[in-house]
Amino acid sequence: MGNNPSKAADNIFCRCRKEAAKKNPKLNSREGAAELLGLSVSSLADYELGNTKVVPVDKVALMAELYSAPELCNYYCKQVCPIGEYVPTADVNNIERITLRALLAFQNVEQLQADLLEISADGKIDENEKEQLRGIIKQLNEVANVAQSLKLWSQKYLDE
Repeated sequence: MGNNPSKAADNIFCRCRKEAAKKNPKLNSREGAAELLGLSVSSLADYELGNTKVVPVDKVALMAELYSAPELCNYYCKQVCPIGEYVPTADVNNIERITLRALLAFQNVEQLQADLLEISADGKIDENEKEQLRGIIKQLNEVANVAQSLKLWSQKYLDE
């Protein structure tokens, strides 16, 4: 088996293993990774090839820890878990992109505060305020996504 599995190249489990292999050469092969994870090679291959639709959560946690890839947990919670819609999407690609997203998300915080106070001051949300509140929630969701991305980036790169 080659070191660059083409069928699994787009799979997050394979990508994270290959990224981790830059620091731990044993992770270059499924055999080495399976041994460190306490899995069979065929199980790891099934995860990386997408043959297993739901990877057991304990195996995802093991891979996330061994690969120093907290984004695996975010992926699992967002994409696999049936209540994942409540989990912010995280991106750990690069700190520059996360910083730009944060600055954009934070630039209107004072206006959001003022609008939210105005909407909620009387304890009722009238029809005219509903759309404005939806916009505020959309912007707050972006703040949550940026915060989650920064948290995962720091776990991946600061906690090494």
